[in-house]
Amino acid sequence: MQHPSIASVQINKIRNSDQGLSPFLSEDALDLLAVEDPLEIRILFGPQNQQREKSISVTMCTPGHDFELAIGFLFTEGIITQKEDVLHVSYLNKGAAAAGQDNIVLVQLKEGIQFDPQKIERHFYTSSSCGVCGKSSIAAVKQQFISKSSNSFTVDAATLMELPFILRNKQEVFEQTGGLHASALYNLKGSMLMSREDVGRHNALDKLIGACLMEENIPLQQHILLLSGRASFELIQKAAMAGIQMVCAVGAPSSLAVSLAEERGMTLVGFLRDRRFNIYTGRERIIFKNYSE
Repeated sequence: MQHPSIASVQINKIRNSDQGLSPFLSEDALDLLAVEDPLEIRILFGPQNQQREKSISVTMCTPGHDFELAIGFLFTEGIITQKEDVLHVSYLNKGAAAAGQDNIVLVQLKEGIQFDPQKIERHFYTSSSCGVCGKSSIAAVKQQFISKSSNSFTVDAATLMELPFILRNKQEVFEQTGGLHASALYNLKGSMLMSREDVGRHNALDKLIGACLMEENIPLQQHILLLSGRASFELIQKAAMAGIQMVCAVGAPSSLAVSLAEERGMTLVGFLRDRRFNIYTGRERIIFKNYSE
């Protein structure tokens, strides 16, 4: 049975021809694509007899782990701080005939949670490629981070070099479609603990953090986060919210991501692929056993 995150489409494959009258050859084929659907996140908050429903965001995402995505989003936006802040998560009219009703997740917050709708300065629509572009200013995305940890740890460079290979072996949908981002969590010995995929890089991380929050494993101060693409400011912000001290990215970091990682005392590694990488901040956490520097 086909994975719910994968859609199949009929295509024409074109390639050069080395012989015959035509320089091109065409053949019909079936191609597999990563599914992209809108998901609306709403919250129910306020006193029991005066509850209000508020739409927080619509994001284009890959179906699957929707509740984790919603909870992770609320956590990284600073709306909730712990699992106990959430009373109930459900689909709004799941399976209803009304179009789009099964693409709405409603999160009921515990009574007493202080929520100011004005603090979420986000457009109603959020693209799958960048979750921060709806914010009105950089100041609006500054959150109340988990306090810096005084503990320290080190990770062997050889351990970091193996992380992308481990992730690729676990990326089920990516292997079939080539169209998804992934976020993966490892322990300090390089063993993968969890991974999540999505067409949106920020969605993949929200799903991962949401899952960790639901399992009450936050803060993640003794873990390594691997991003399958580039490291943007928002991804470093989300990692900092979860207390993550080491972030590695297969792609490049942005200048603002480096600045935030430096500010938060995080180790940031970029271009981690083909057994090489660049260290942008926090070099003291990476050791080089049996290597000449």
